[in-house]
Amino acid sequence: MTTTAITHISALVTNDPSLGDGSPLGLIQGAAVVIEGDRVVWTGESSKAPATDNAVDVGGRAVIPGFVDSHSHLVFAGDRTEEFNARMSGRAYSAGGIRTTVAATRAATDEELSANVARYLAEALCQGTTTFETKSGYGLTVEDEARALRVAARHTDEVTFLGAHIVSPDYADDPAGYVDLVTGPMLDACAPYARWIDVFCERGAFDGDQARAILTAGRARGLHPRIHANQLGHGPGVQLAVELDAASADHCTHLTDADVDALAQSRTVATLLPGAEFSTRAAWPDARRLLDAGATVALSTDCNPGSSFTSSVPFCIALAVRDMGMTPDEALWSATAGGAAALRRDDIGRITPGARADLVVLDAPSHVHLAYRPGVPLVHEVWRRGERVAAPRSG
Repeated sequence: MTTTAITHISALVTNDPSLGDGSPLGLIQGAAVVIEGDRVVWTGESSKAPATDNAVDVGGRAVIPGFVDSHSHLVFAGDRTEEFNARMSGRAYSAGGIRTTVAATRAATDEELSANVARYLAEALCQGTTTFETKSGYGLTVEDEARALRVAARHTDEVTFLGAHIVSPDYADDPAGYVDLVTGPMLDACAPYARWIDVFCERGAFDGDQARAILTAGRARGLHPRIHANQLGHGPGVQLAVELDAASADHCTHLTDADVDALAQSRTVATLLPGAEFSTRAAWPDARRLLDAGATVALSTDCNPGSSFTSSVPFCIALAVRDMGMTPDEALWSATAGGAAALRRDDIGRITPGARADLVVLDAPSHVHLAYRPGVPLVHEVWRRGERVAAPRSG
């Protein structure tokens, strides 16, 4: 395999505290990175870089790990513009919410669903996302959930079965029957295509006992738990996540002191999704409280057609810094290494020898510009698995 050096990096974020300035970001000034195949094989100061077959000069730009978007809902059809417009205009809106997307998704072909996923992934890649998780949850029948996961698996290894998104409209009068369906025939059909199982544990969706039954059944079939928890109010989701060693408790907007302590003393990641709060004008999660307690925090987009229709991790970083009490360093770490932790991965979210060569070159001298210049397209180029997959922007 040939080796390639990426040189003249103004500031390199490695996410390895044993490197560079010794901070959690492991920041190296005047740096270079050497790639062989799909892996990083060397990082350090440019003056000490080994000889390589090729060299790419990034002209004094900053380099960060590729973003790890550990929570998205990309297998869907249709659009909920009217719902968003009504919400932002202060008007009542009585259409079906998630049920609207369920109807459109059921009506779409596999090819249409796959094309939508590819479209949103291309959009995310240009903004620096090199790893993403995505879920089912807009089919809510055995056949439609299984095909959603088949579609997702064409695009990523991080696939999550979310048959327990809401109770299917077909079972509106029999939620217990729907739980039996999810934990029985639907799980049987879906488990071969997924790595994870998720449940929306919230009033109006699934209570703690139902969520425990669903996640436990999934775990028995080899799927690891993650959970939508404590988004709309206080509830059992976070405690259940810790009890079941879920990889991630997602949203975490309404937490008691006991919830925060439980997260801090576990390896369950608190994944915060500021796009949802932005798009619904809800209360912001208190990232500062979680971080000060010692919990591991991830940032993700929650890209979905109803409550967070953004694929931009940089946008979420800016929101987290502005409105959730995070520093620019913490927000970047959470969007890279934090997302990797939420997926129980140690080969992504960092730029150190042995890691997958997923890098983002910023058209800026520092990662701080992601929050300092919100809304500006700062991603200059993207490397994934050692290949340049988003070319340098002109200008």
